[in-house]
Amino acid sequence: MDLTYTEDEEDFRHRLRAWLAEVLPKLPDRPHPADWPGRRAYDCGWQRMLHDAGYAGLHWPEDAGGRGATPTQHLIFLEETERAGAPYVGAGFVGLLHAGPTIAAEGTPGQRARWLPPILRGDEVWCQGFSEPDAGSDLASLRTRAVRDGDEYVISGSKIWTSHAEIADWCELLVRTAPVNADTPKHRGITWLAMPMDAPGVTVRPLRTLAGTAEFAEVFLDEVRVPVGHRVGEENDGWRVTMVTLSFERGTAFVGEVVACKRVLEALARMARANGRWDDAVLRRRLGRLAAECAALWRLTQWNVSEAQRTGGVPGVGGSVFKLRYSQVRQELYDAAAEVLGPDALDAGQEWVADRLSSLSYTIAAGTSQIQRNIVAERILGLPKGR
Repeated sequence: MDLTYTEDEEDFRHRLRAWLAEVLPKLPDRPHPADWPGRRAYDCGWQRMLHDAGYAGLHWPEDAGGRGATPTQHLIFLEETERAGAPYVGAGFVGLLHAGPTIAAEGTPGQRARWLPPILRGDEVWCQGFSEPDAGSDLASLRTRAVRDGDEYVISGSKIWTSHAEIADWCELLVRTAPVNADTPKHRGITWLAMPMDAPGVTVRPLRTLAGTAEFAEVFLDEVRVPVGHRVGEENDGWRVTMVTLSFERGTAFVGEVVACKRVLEALARMARANGRWDDAVLRRRLGRLAAECAALWRLTQWNVSEAQRTGGVPGVGGSVFKLRYSQVRQELYDAAAEVLGPDALDAGQEWVADRLSSLSYTIAAGTSQIQRNIVAERILGLPKGR
């Protein structure tokens, strides 16, 4: 692929930089990490600013409400917003990077018209209801049941690690609509639904993480009724739709964080020089190797985004390669940060300490590293499936 920038792309970069320089100083202070209602208001306010300036859903197709930007423009947007210290998608993560792109790719015209504009404007927040207590990595073993009753599904079951459930308006929900038997393998009886979080029978119980925040929750569903019109894809075809969701989650949802890791590396090098740890040759080599890893991940990101554009907008299995290596690099990055901080790495109030705790989850979230290795082995390398 051509990694150089055209005149139009450089013009796009300059216009974006000028806009960021104008609006970022006017933003209010960011809420405390544990204040999720405040973070929702802050993140949605930033999303509305992006929308009004023409930068929301930049890479989404125009018929989905996006701007139809090129992959390179999308990457320039991520580079410039991260380097300028602009807010991340935050509470809008699931809607903007998972559910929204899935609905854009698989939804009906009516579903796209109903759900995509509020996501892009920051009016509605989504959460992800995939994992269950007994069906984490083995997602196809989920047990939350949906029984058809006329024009509605009646849903009972529970979900865990439901991202942003306590502040969400909607949930991208996986349910079982056909029992598992010899004629129906477990992955063929799953359906993808959009569930309103204020529906009767929905109970949310926040989960506090090691970092002290509660961005995840348990969700209990007691005969919750969801219209059949909220089904994305056909009944029992939810596994295929889910693979579309997961391809976005693994292939493009983390791309902005690669730029953030490069910024953290630069800050680590500055601190190491200031506190004398730069004299450690082993640490210098470690930071240099991490810089090379981040550069390689950025090139892989460029390839994945371009490949997604070429093949219709949905990332391919290359996203699993990215997710597998990025998860490890992120953990190694914050281990290096602990070396630079020294004893201060035990102080929860220090910069990077909370990020280090958060990094521990990355080899589990969005599909464990073991699952990613299986995908790479079977779908890319063509190795036989394990017995």
